[in-house]
Amino acid sequence: MHKILTLNNISVRGLERLPRDHYEIASEIQHPDAILLRSYKMHDMPIPGSLKAVGRAGAGVNNIPVDKMSAKGIPVFNAPGANANAVKELVLAGMLMAIRNIGPAWDFARHVEGSDEQINKAVEEGKKHFAGFELPGRTLGVIGLGAIGRNVANMALSLGMKVIGYDPGLTVEGAWQLSSNVEKAVSIDDLLSKVDFVSFHVPLVDATRNMINADRLKIMRKGVVILNFARSGIIDDQAVCDAIKAGKVQGYVCDFPSNLLKKHDRVITLPHLGASTEEAEDNCAIMVADQVRDYLENGNVKNSVNFPEVLMPRSEGHRIAVVNANVPNMVGQISTAMAKANLNIIDMLNKSRNDLAYTLIDIDQKLPESVRGEITAIKGVLAVRCL
Repeated sequence: MHKILTLNNISVRGLERLPRDHYEIASEIQHPDAILLRSYKMHDMPIPGSLKAVGRAGAGVNNIPVDKMSAKGIPVFNAPGANANAVKELVLAGMLMAIRNIGPAWDFARHVEGSDEQINKAVEEGKKHFAGFELPGRTLGVIGLGAIGRNVANMALSLGMKVIGYDPGLTVEGAWQLSSNVEKAVSIDDLLSKVDFVSFHVPLVDATRNMINADRLKIMRKGVVILNFARSGIIDDQAVCDAIKAGKVQGYVCDFPSNLLKKHDRVITLPHLGASTEEAEDNCAIMVADQVRDYLENGNVKNSVNFPEVLMPRSEGHRIAVVNANVPNMVGQISTAMAKANLNIIDMLNKSRNDLAYTLIDIDQKLPESVRGEITAIKGVLAVRCL
């Protein structure tokens, strides 16, 4: 019986992927094998010694101490792309709100006083203050071409916009899902100098912190609209507010309110609604529950932010999973320990990612506890599981 600790409310549709005859799931549980969460901050939480996996029902993992998990040989799974449609639709809503001045116009209409005739007259006189512009023919820059960024780019093309994208880490698989009509920028600065809108879809790391700052605002077109539904900290909010006041920036739409932004002219802040749809929450929970289950039961790794992808079909043998530091001769030492016990290896797959390596081994008989102890004692081995 695997024990699953939930630190947030997880969609029932996701939890249903974990059959109750093999999984015990609760928000308070001792010695969990895995943790499922959404936004709960784990950084100050003691890590249970029984923990084998962490599953984030969403894309970002800033709330999880990934380095600490890696040091303990624990994979952190996420759900990239499961909320892509939800965020894409909110980006479109943000663009329309900014260019049609929907926020100020709505506020104006709500506060018009008088009879219906007087209201009608006031509306006809006041509407000129909220005139906007249309999307076709305008250029959107998309920084970060993961599942969300690709959806946003393809959507903008279908609306008649031109699109420029930038992502030095774009995979071949990702490129296949991106329209060939998306122009490739050679750098962030190259992209920013050519666009009327720019939307960010990158994680918050040192390289992306304050990616839009006072210097980069200088090279952008006058009247640009900036959209951030990724993470707070990617945009230097003060610099953008100063640029709005100076007439450089048309509007700023983001999902991260602050005292600086919440009442600032031409800034629209939303309460972190990016993935807040029933469909996105279901999709994220289903994806991460399936991944955690496959890891616990079969040792397979897919969509982990700290482990290599390792997918090996089950054979008739007994499966062993080993996590270790990515240093020379680890596989040799592990296989030697098995050979000394006359264990025959039926199948094996070893991959590495940065400082971690992960090996799945199918052997012809159950691993003796003494051999498991010998492998565990190898310098650099972080975790050994018999599945």
